Amino acid sequence: MKDYIEKRAIELALYIIENNATVRKTAKVFNVSKSTVHKDVHERLKKINPSLYKQAQAILEFNKSERHIRGGLATREKYLKLKTVQR
Repeated sequence: MKDYIEKRAIELALYIIENNATVRKTAKVFNVSKSTVHKDVHERLKKINPSLYKQAQAILEFNKSERHIRGGLATREKYLKLKTVQR
């Protein structure tokens, strides 16, 4: 594996751990795709640094378990804004 890919995988994982970041937020900050973040953290990092992988994986699993709640809140906010604009 290329050195820059290993370095990127570690940087992505550290960012996720330090900021409790989602895959989407991490991808935006590092200007890469969600697929790249997913592949780097879920596949490559497991081989490069297993302990870092476990830490990042725990945060990503937590975020995944909460995403339906976040989606519902975002939808609620959207319609509350629309309601106030229409008045």
